[in-house]
Amino acid sequence: MKTLILNGSPHINGDTAQLLAQCTAVLEGEVRIIQAYTANIAPCVDCRACRQQIGCIVEDDMQEIYKELESCDNVILATPVYFSQPTGKLLDVCSRLQMLFCARFFLHKRLLQKPKRGGMIVVGGGNGSVTPACQTLSVLLREMGCTEQFPPVTSHSTDTLPAIKDALACEKARALGAYCNRLI
Repeated sequence: MKTLILNGSPHINGDTAQLLAQCTAVLEGEVRIIQAYTANIAPCVDCRACRQQIGCIVEDDMQEIYKELESCDNVILATPVYFSQPTGKLLDVCSRLQMLFCARFFLHKRLLQKPKRGGMIVVGGGNGSVTPACQTLSVLLREMGCTEQFPPVTSHSTDTLPAIKDALACEKARALGAYCNRLI
């Protein structure tokens, strides 16, 4: 079992990381966590090269993620919400999935053949909503080949209740890990 986690939080030990720790504590097999804020990944600039050839011409850490996406069994996206959306850094990374879309739409090639399970962990406070972020992440998970998705793990009161003290969110994060341990 192999799980790829893309963490969109700038805080290494923040609320997102705390729920990820709950999830990874029960995950079996190989787990690879990519930190969006420290990875050397440029956002897509719509150069359109991937409309003419398979692959992205930008040489950075995203090339590793493409390889991980080919071989992994699970993908988990984790992020705080800013204005009801995933962080900009996570969206920068995920914008590079455009190459997968272009291969399918323009070149009629499906690059990710292996079906995967997907999940998301979304945290935040304030008076916004996690729903738009969850909708965005669901679209991204589908683009990454996730044919099945676990219900979103959310903790949206972190201004007053740290995610690690949100018992329901912690329980759901562990359940996400257990879900990812099952084969499709």
